[in-house]
Amino acid sequence: MDSEIFVKQLVVGPLAVCCYLVGYSETKETAIIDPGGDEDLIINTIKKMSLKPVIIINTHAHPDHTAGNQTLKQVFNIPIAMHESDAGSFLNQANLFLGSIVGALPTPQPDILLKNGNNVVLGPISLKVIHTPGHTPGSICLYYPGHVFTGDTLFVKAVGRTDLPGGSWETLIKSIKTRLFTLPEETIVWPGHDYGEKPNSTIGEEKRFNPFIK
Repeated sequence: MDSEIFVKQLVVGPLAVCCYLVGYSETKETAIIDPGGDEDLIINTIKKMSLKPVIIINTHAHPDHTAGNQTLKQVFNIPIAMHESDAGSFLNQANLFLGSIVGALPTPQPDILLKNGNNVVLGPISLKVIHTPGHTPGSICLYYPGHVFTGDTLFVKAVGRTDLPGGSWETLIKSIKTRLFTLPEETIVWPGHDYGEKPNSTIGEEKRFNPFIK
């Protein structure tokens, strides 16, 4: 049921990443999705909402989405989770290639390696991992009935870029068509950047109006 889950969207960091605090309404067990900077804002929001962070999840390894990992891991003593294809050498390259551009602290390697179909448990609810390569080899989306957190795979009437190392336009479009557009049309799309005319959309709207997907 939708009332079981809460979603708090925060725009953080120099590249205006959408960070999400997502969790179970009753116990406040919370996942921090894509903490891309402004750690003080994230920490203060967590305290104000009396949340209980249990995990950091990165939808992919680019530093604009991982900049807050190191600080938040230390402050809350919680693990970092990322898809296995974006960990290791790809993460190291991303830190070197983009870290200086966005002024991000290098993220530690993840404690938990995710795969397609895994479930991230938050009390009695869970977020399902959907592997959506294309923007990066290990890009993921996170699904809970009624909501999908799409990182840099799918935006409001746009899609993620594929001209960075590890990107593939054909793979990205296939991921969107076969793994996101098969979700219920009423599913709310929570993107990794607020590039659109509004901060979220739905799968149905994107299927009909996204000009990048034919």
